[in-house]
Amino acid sequence: MKSIRHKAATAGALAVLALGGTLAATAPASAATPTQYNGACGKGYDVVRATPIHSTSQTTIPATTFVTYNSAAGKVCAVTVRTTPGSRVFMEVTLDTSPYSSGVAKDYGSYTSYAGPVYKDAPDDGQCLTWSGTFDVYHTSDDGLCS
Repeated sequence: MKSIRHKAATAGALAVLALGGTLAATAPASAATPTQYNGACGKGYDVVRATPIHSTSQTTIPATTFVTYNSAAGKVCAVTVRTTPGSRVFMEVTLDTSPYSSGVAKDYGSYTSYAGPVYKDAPDDGQCLTWSGTFDVYHTSDDGLCS
C-alpha cells in the first residue's frame, strides 16, 4: 500500500501525516471551511485536503474542492462541493499526478450541488497530486500529497 505525505503546508489547509502507511487528516483550529464534505466519494474515503474556491471579492467561498483518500483501496478521490445548493451553474473538478500524468480525471457540467467524484490511484513514488475546482467563473488549483 502506498503512503502519501504532505509536501507543503499552506494557511488554512489540512495537515496530512503519513503514519505507518496510513493517512491521518487534522484541521487546524483556525481553519474554517464553510463548505462541508458531502461523502460523495463513498465509504472509507477520508478528507485529506480542502481547497476553497473564492469569489472575486475573496470574502465569500461559493464552493470547495475536497481531496479524499481510501487507504484500503489505494485510491484518491476529488469532488467540488457547492457551499449552498441552488440553481444549476457550471462546476468542474480535476485530479491528476505530476511531474508526469497517467491521464487527468475530470468531471464538469451544470450542477446544483457538486461536481464529481473523480478517482485516481494514489501517486507513485516521486509523484504528487494536482487538483482543481471551478464554480461559475471562479477557479482554484493546488498540489501536494506527494509519495
